[in-house]
Amino acid sequence: MAFNEEIDGFLRDVVERRRGTELDSLIEYEAFSGRAEGKSKHTIELTIGALTRLKRYLVENHQSTDMSTINAGILRSFILHLQDSKRFEHHPHTPCQVSKLSGHTINCYIRTIRAAFNRWVYEGFIETSPFEKVRVPKAPRRVIPTFTEEQIHKLLSVIDTSTPVGFRDHCLILVYLDTACRLTEITRLNVADVDLNGGQLKVLGKGNKERIVPIGVTVRRLLWKYLRMYRPEPAVARHDCLFLTRDGRPLSKNRVETIIKTYGKRAGINGVRCSPHTIRHTACKQWIVNGGDIFSLQRITGHSSLEVLRGYIDLAQGDIQSAHRRYSAIDNLDLPTLKARKNRRT
Repeated sequence: MAFNEEIDGFLRDVVERRRGTELDSLIEYEAFSGRAEGKSKHTIELTIGALTRLKRYLVENHQSTDMSTINAGILRSFILHLQDSKRFEHHPHTPCQVSKLSGHTINCYIRTIRAAFNRWVYEGFIETSPFEKVRVPKAPRRVIPTFTEEQIHKLLSVIDTSTPVGFRDHCLILVYLDTACRLTEITRLNVADVDLNGGQLKVLGKGNKERIVPIGVTVRRLLWKYLRMYRPEPAVARHDCLFLTRDGRPLSKNRVETIIKTYGKRAGINGVRCSPHTIRHTACKQWIVNGGDIFSLQRITGHSSLEVLRGYIDLAQGDIQSAHRRYSAIDNLDLPTLKARKNRRT
């Protein structure tokens, strides 16, 4: 109730001071409304970061920060500015890099700002969005890195499953491969989210949206064994996380990334980044290669659109063509060679 009153007070302040279209005010509004709508901390920070970057550009170029005056020309100039900007420019902790912002980063900034303008139109702060006349630059098509089957076997072979930590890591990686979940989704899994009898996990995804993810027989057996024989007692009673450290604390995202990177180095895997994200990509590609449909994969992975998943179809297509060359029904028949007939003049 107090939080709603805080929002109402802010909106009254906007109207009374007639400063509703100033970017500083709208950034503050985005923070309030994002929290009220239950958006994730990451999403709110992304929106505020993109709008702050727009504000910095406008101030440095002596442009008005009144969003009702922003036109298509200013936005196009801002896009050109981003395309010429360097990575980690103005970052408080990371030094500026020589390389420029990637096309994906620029696409993300502009789409985020466009969404904010659309909300402001809907809320009545501004009459129209200048993005009606501006096209968002397309993100470049990126090759999605994945592990080969041989690399997966190498990765698993270097894990000492006779120890509690090794068995946990082995189980963790196989859960990743079986579910194609995100890193945060796996690290936030609680014991109560695991339904071994039903063969499924209850996952908390982006935007605090829950979804049910199926798990296979092999992973169900591993989780049963991990829970009964290898999972340590939680250091704090309220820690119900599925995967715990040796001293009973929840595994952090950074810790999981380090674990997989270490095993990848030990296995001598080269040519692909050893990370949880690569495992997720691998699981998605293998789903398609093994004959799974893209719509079921979308529900399992929690992707909001099919655009990303189409990249896995392209990857799988290469494997399918390779398999066809090996297993073609015609090419593997011992057919007699047909000799070319000589042309006869009539």
